[in-house]
Amino acid sequence: MSTLIEAPLADAAEIRSTLEYYNSRQWTDGLPVVPVTESYLAEFLSQVNRDPDEVLFTMPHLNRSLTIRLAAINAAMAGCLPEYFPVVLAAWEATAAEPYPKRGIWQSTTGTAPLLIVNGPVRERLGFNSKGNVFGSGFRANATLGRAIRLASINVFGLHPHHLDQATQATLGKYSACIAENEEESPWEPLHVEHGFDPAASTVTAMVFRSNMHIEARHTGKPEQLGLDLANSIRRTGALLHETSSALVVLGPEHAQLFGRAGWSKDDVRQFIFDNAVNSREDLVAVGKDALSQHTRWRLPSGHPDAIPDEASATDTPDRVPALKVPSSVVVMVAGANNAGVSAVIETFGRRGDTPSTVQVPDVRDQEDV
Repeated sequence: MSTLIEAPLADAAEIRSTLEYYNSRQWTDGLPVVPVTESYLAEFLSQVNRDPDEVLFTMPHLNRSLTIRLAAINAAMAGCLPEYFPVVLAAWEATAAEPYPKRGIWQSTTGTAPLLIVNGPVRERLGFNSKGNVFGSGFRANATLGRAIRLASINVFGLHPHHLDQATQATLGKYSACIAENEEESPWEPLHVEHGFDPAASTVTAMVFRSNMHIEARHTGKPEQLGLDLANSIRRTGALLHETSSALVVLGPEHAQLFGRAGWSKDDVRQFIFDNAVNSREDLVAVGKDALSQHTRWRLPSGHPDAIPDEASATDTPDRVPALKVPSSVVVMVAGANNAGVSAVIETFGRRGDTPSTVQVPDVRDQEDV
């Protein structure tokens, strides 16, 4: 005997019409969005004790600002649930603390995108994925949090492709890029605790990234060999090399535990990568990156009219050029499934040795007491 499933009546044609209207106004990232009513918007705003007109983030060169109300509209359109909204606000506040987004890096031909990292109990409470397929699809919280940032960049700041967004090829992260840390399978303290937050706190860290490089290293149980794989990936000359490049190393649990069993700390991993992420002067000459631009500090040929010698050329070992400025230019975290020797090196853009831009997600209960 079949079971009758009761569902609210809806006019499918009207729903399609609404979706097409949003698309015709260019309020989407190319995918359908959730229509937003005032009553649904109110559910988002009720999650935080904040003035809806409060400005979260400004791009001065565009003379445009994001308010809490606009952040809520775009979070709803992205498919977030209302209870995600405090995390969305933390993501925007972390983004606002980054040095480059406000200066137009999201419009760059390089095609950079925002990357969000979630830590703490909110991962489990809201269902953020920190394990298998962590950079992929299948988890609403990850997908919609990252998309909330992207839709606001389009709808509030006008960063439409072929217009204000001038990316040559861009990255798939421009749809959404949000991961959570697999704290439970890490041999070390999680990212937010490393940078001064209580383990019971929930946080969002914001970064700007250019690419996500897959590192598959199933061949070794020696930390030095794995470390060289990571260092060699970071120092690659095919990247747009800067005087102070940086990277986020996202270790799969298998790789993190390999380092942990050998007694390596995060600082040991960082130091080893720093010491070995070094190019020879000959290799840099071969690709036309043996000097620095005096204006941008990007690498270019020594014969270029804007070129100046780099600091390495004045050292005792001028034939060895570090790819990183300091060991702390490498941020280390753990994410993914514990089922293979797979990690990732993410080329980041912005802070290069500073503390990552991290904001605590307020406890809803604390706000209710205000």
